[in-house]
Amino acid sequence: MTPDKEKAAPEGAAAEADKGKSTEQDKAVQKDKESAEEEEKAAERPKESAADEAACRVALQEIGAVFTEAAAIEDGKACGIDKPLLLSALKDGVKVEPPATVRCDTALQLARWMEGSVAPALSTAMPGEMVSQVSQASAYVCRNRNNAETGRISEHAFGNAIDIAGFTLKSGKTITIRPADKDPSLEGAFQRAITEAACLYFTTVLDPGSDAAHENHLHLDVKERRGGYRYCW
Repeated sequence: MTPDKEKAAPEGAAAEADKGKSTEQDKAVQKDKESAEEEEKAAERPKESAADEAACRVALQEIGAVFTEAAAIEDGKACGIDKPLLLSALKDGVKVEPPATVRCDTALQLARWMEGSVAPALSTAMPGEMVSQVSQASAYVCRNRNNAETGRISEHAFGNAIDIAGFTLKSGKTITIRPADKDPSLEGAFQRAITEAACLYFTTVLDPGSDAAHENHLHLDVKERRGGYRYCW
């Protein structure tokens, strides 16, 4: 055997081992994805315990959000929220416009995302700027996904989702959510950064690059999936 072949053998073996590991990882990811997709087929209205709901509201108050309790919503077809909130503002008086009817967990994750990711990203991209208003395009509404006449029910129908259309800054400047994958500006970088970060807080993140139905907003929801699986595009 030549020296070259002696050197090549371990490399080839390592490559095969890596390939085997990659295949096993791919299978595991596919299995998780298939399990999540099966759960998607059987969307159910979230059941909220009194203890979890109380803890969520305390956390929401501590983070500085402003909200009022609303009456339980029963819209039929599995739509509704047992303990809805009307969220009108976030930390530092940032308005939610129009006020959003959602479950507490949805409101809490929105507040955490704004504080932990949106505000720091904006400060880096546009020093001195602050968000004064979050424009939401859809919160609770009893409908199917993408407003289709048939198909799976939307997470909006459970108060699990909120669509973010843009932000108004203290200076009066507005930032509108739009396709920004190839936008070389700081505003484009800001949108990409907050979209990626949203997956740390929400279990579903759909942006203008996901499909035509989301070309002008970010869809954010807190749907629970087996194994903590997240769907972010």
